[in-house]
Amino acid sequence: MDAIERTLATLDFQKPDRIPVDLHNFQPAAAAMGVGLHEVFHDGELLAESQIRAWREFGHDVIILESGTSSSAEACGVEVIYRDDAAPAATTPVLERLEDVETLELRDPWTTFPWSEILKATQIVAREIGNEAFIIGRGDQGPFSLALMLRGYEPFLLDIALNEQPELIARLLDYCRATATRFAMAQLEAGAHATSIGESPSGPDVLSPRHYRRWAYPAQRAMIEEFLSGGKLIAHHICGNVESILPEFVATGAQILEIDHKTDLAKARGAAWRRSTILGPVDTNLLAFGTPGEVDTACREAIETMRADAPYHTGFILGPGCALASETPSDNIHALVAAAERYGRND
Repeated sequence: MDAIERTLATLDFQKPDRIPVDLHNFQPAAAAMGVGLHEVFHDGELLAESQIRAWREFGHDVIILESGTSSSAEACGVEVIYRDDAAPAATTPVLERLEDVETLELRDPWTTFPWSEILKATQIVAREIGNEAFIIGRGDQGPFSLALMLRGYEPFLLDIALNEQPELIARLLDYCRATATRFAMAQLEAGAHATSIGESPSGPDVLSPRHYRRWAYPAQRAMIEEFLSGGKLIAHHICGNVESILPEFVATGAQILEIDHKTDLAKARGAAWRRSTILGPVDTNLLAFGTPGEVDTACREAIETMRADAPYHTGFILGPGCALASETPSDNIHALVAAAERYGRND
C-alpha cells in the first residue's frame, strides 16, 4: 500500500499493511529552513517547501499543513505577533462587547491573509507530492476557539458563565462556524485530501463539560455535519484529558479524532471504536526532550493499546498528540516514524 491507500483503509476501518504515521510538524519543518519562522509563515511558497523537505526526510504518511492556531483570528482582524522561534500568537481581540458581533463580516479565504498564503502552500504540496502523501489541510480554529480569540479568552468565558446574552453568544459561534467552514472547505478545494479543526480551548482543561455540551459541541457538530453531508473528510483536535467529554467528542462525527497523551488511550479507543479513527497520542514534550529510545517505547505502548483484542491494527494513526515544538530533534522524529513500521505492521 502507498501512504494514501494506507490512510484511507485506516479511515474506513479496513486492514492496512501497517499503521499510518503522521507528523504535526509545521514548527520544526519551518525551523529547518534556516530563516526566521515568521518568514516561513508569511510566505506560502516557503511554507510548502518546508513541508515537502520534511516529508522527503522523514517519509511520513500524513502531512498536517498549517502555520499555527491564529490564522483565522488574524484573518478576522485580531492582532497577531509573529515570532522567530514559535508559532504566531494572537494578542488584541476585535470584540469589546458581544454586541459588536454584528459588525463582523465573512472573509474570502483566497484573498485574505494569512489564509491565502496557507492555501497557496496547500496547492503546491498537493501538486508536488499529493499522490504520495495524505494531506490534511488544517482549517485552523473551529467555532469555539475562534470565538475565544475574537472576544478574548477571559471575556468570552465570563460571557458563558454569566449567560446574560445567550443569543449573542450563539450569534458569535454561528459566525465563527461559518468562517471556519469557509477556510476548511477552501483547504479541500486547494487539493488537500482532508481538513481539520483545532478546538483545544473547548476541552475540560479550559471549559467545563457542562458548558462544552451547551455551547461548543453543538457548533462543532453543526460544522462537521456539513462536511459529512458532502462526503468530505475532517479531523477534530482537542488537547488535554477529554475523557469527560468523549461521548460528545466522538458524536461530532469527525472521521479523525486527534488526542494527546493526557487522555487514556484505551478509553478513547473504546469510545471511538469503528466510529472514528484516533490520531496521536505521543507526548510532544517527550518528543522534544526525550531520547529516541523513550519515543520508541511510548509509540510501542500506544500501538499495543490500540491493537488490544483486535485482529489487526485499524482506526489508528500514530503521531504526536499536538503540534511538535520547533526544537524537536530529528532523531526523535525518525524514531516516531520508524516505530510505525517496527510495531504497526499487519502481517
